[in-house]
Amino acid sequence: MPVTTAGSAAGHTLAQAVKATAGLIRVDAADFQNILNRLENPLVVVAEGGLFTKSYKYLTSYRGLILYTQSRQPLHVPGRAEVLNARSIWLPV
Repeated sequence: MPVTTAGSAAGHTLAQAVKATAGLIRVDAADFQNILNRLENPLVVVAEGGLFTKSYKYLTSYRGLILYTQSRQPLHVPGRAEVLNARSIWLPV
């Protein structure tokens, strides 16, 4: 499965999980990074975007919650993490 398709599928799966659990939590990039560093084998969805200013968006799960952050600089994702690159990350309002 191509990475973009896998990323889209992962994004859809996370969106469905958010609808089912209503557990989407926005955290600061530093807090997101700290949580990633504590996880044994994290799954991280990453999307780049922005019209005038480039930004990076990240999703991961932690204790049944979906954590989201956005940063102008790319975050360091641990080498043990599984990374899915998505075209975009859509967040329900």
